[in-house]
This record gives sequence, structure tokens and C-alpha cells, in this order.
Amino acid sequence: MRDQKFKCIIVEDEPIASGIIENFLLRNHDFQIIGKCSDAVYASNLLSTQDVDLMFLDLNLPVIKGFDFLKRIKNPPSVIVTTAYHEYASEGYNLNIIDYLLKPIAYDRFLESLNKFRYARNAKEVFSEMENRDYLFVNFQRKKTKIFLDDIFYIESLREYVKIHTKVGVYDVKIPLSRIGEQLDKTRFQRIHKSYIIANNKIEAFCAANIIVNGKKLPIGKTYKELVNIV
Repeated sequence: MRDQKFKCIIVEDEPIASGIIENFLLRNHDFQIIGKCSDAVYASNLLSTQDVDLMFLDLNLPVIKGFDFLKRIKNPPSVIVTTAYHEYASEGYNLNIIDYLLKPIAYDRFLESLNKFRYARNAKEVFSEMENRDYLFVNFQRKKTKIFLDDIFYIESLREYVKIHTKVGVYDVKIPLSRIGEQLDKTRFQRIHKSYIIANNKIEAFCAANIIVNGKKLPIGKTYKELVNIV
């Protein structure tokens, strides 16, 4: 569950329309309104000093129109357009807006927009998290396959092959255990036996003779007893 609220600003010169959006947002506790702006100049100043996740943008603003303002922002937040003019929708989607709401805005349609934003934001965060995870590529079933290191429970040697036991399955890879061990972070993995390398953070229990990882009792080899490090 997300701990922090999404920070929003409302850029709208009509007080009634601004109040409706504010009221709708207050019904959704994962959103926080950090500013209401009656024009693009005020909104620009706010964006330069605050981290904003979502901006509700009216198009018919004084001084600088909504889309002209949006085109000037170097790193814009996510945008939901609110307007009485349907003819500018295609231009909005060319600017990668989340949604295009026509006034008067009904709450169920507004909620649909929020859900689009939630989905897009969650997908972005998951993708970012995936990209930041450490991994290695192995030859599995005649193709290079990515295995994330934090998915690995342990690696088992079967002569010239190894079995990589992970959260998503078991991979049979033709590579010596010592070779794959060279590719692993020694602070995260350790060899406990001539046939086993384990992930330190996956240890469930241990004693002098063995270590349990993912419900599997793995022996500690005699020559490795002094080298095994369990905190």
C-alpha cells in the first residue's frame, strides 16, 4: 500500500469549477491538494518550487492558454485536462495527457480519470523498480534468459550443470557452480558446500550442520564450515 499521497494542483480560473474538482479530490484520500492556481503564471511558479504528481489543467486560462502553458513545461507532471471544449482532445493526447474531462464533470467520470492516473503511476513505479533490480543472463532453453538476483533462493550443482532455484521457477543451466559464483555479489550470496550456493537473505533456519532455504535443508560442507557466515 502506498504510504505517501499524490500531490496535486488545480489550474482553473473559474472558482465553481475549481471547487468541484477540489471536492471530488477530497473524497479520495490518496490525493493531496497542494495548490489552486487561477492562471498559468501562478502555476508555473508553484511547479518550480513544489514536487507535483498530478495537475488538473483548464484550457481557457487568462494570459497563457492551457496547452501553450503545458508545451512550455520542461518536465511536466501527469496532466488531466478539464475543459468545456471537446475539439482540442486530439491535441491533448498528443501531449501525453492522462485524460480529457469535459465540463460539467460528473464524479464517476472524474473517478475514472483518477484510476487511469493510478494505473499509469503504478505501472511506472513497477517498471522503475524492475529496471533497478540486479540480474544476470543465463543460457536457458536455447535463449538468453534474465534472472533477477533477489529472486534466487539457492543454486545447486549437478556436475557440469546447475539448477538455479528461484521464486518464479527452476532453471537448468550448463555452467559450473564456480563460474556462476563469480558473477554473484559475495555480500548477498555464499557457497556453503561444493554443491550449493545460497542467498543470504533467504535463510529460514540453520544449525552447525545445515541451512534451510525455501523449505529445503542444505548441508554445510566440512571444508566450508569455517567460511560460512550467518548473521
